[in-house]
Amino acid sequence: MSEYKLALEKRELTGKKAKTLREKGLIPSVIYGGKTPILASSEYVATEKVLEKAGYHSPIDLTIDGKRQLAIVKDVNLDAVSRRIINIEFQAISANEVVEATTPIVIKGFGESDASKLYHFMYNKAMEEIDIKAKPSDLPSEIELDASKLVSADDKLTVADIVLPAGVEFANKELDKEQVVISVYDPAAEAAAREAEEAAAAEETVDAADVPSDNGQKPEEEASETPAE
Repeated sequence: MSEYKLALEKRELTGKKAKTLREKGLIPSVIYGGKTPILASSEYVATEKVLEKAGYHSPIDLTIDGKRQLAIVKDVNLDAVSRRIINIEFQAISANEVVEATTPIVIKGFGESDASKLYHFMYNKAMEEIDIKAKPSDLPSEIELDASKLVSADDKLTVADIVLPAGVEFANKELDKEQVVISVYDPAAEAAAREAEEAAAAEETVDAADVPSDNGQKPEEEASETPAE
């Protein structure tokens, strides 16, 4: 059983006729995984709230005409202009089935690290999410990465530093464990480096203006002596 629940109703309207459902505040959906796909629809606001919490990584308890079906979100189609949900594809799953899910990576404890408290460093996040697999009851809503031990501007955390919950594995067996998730940097040093680059670029521009042309005159002097047509 999932903490996220959504009631749906079977639908008959398909294709362009499904627009009628949207005009009534409903979202058309399809549930795959059984012998045949099930066409359904659900109330827009209620569905949007569930999707915001469950996303692509948490199982949802669907109720269709009184029958329950555990599922995860397979795909969500949005209107290109309004960004409203057009339709949803669900994938039916079993409570004992190992499923894959794309799960967000959440950085914890950086504010308590020496890198942050003592040196006021910051970090760049190179990975926002990661693919994992587990039984539906073991799927976490997020993957935590502890950054409380970071100290220097050269420190980093990689996939190898991620501690997965019990019953959870990385979906990709060939995943590069040395892939960087976050890297620490000194914002003051980077700002100083940018200022130095800008000063050097300005100096080069001034030096270029002092270079004489082929007739011995500076470019601006040569331009001023050119008779107007």
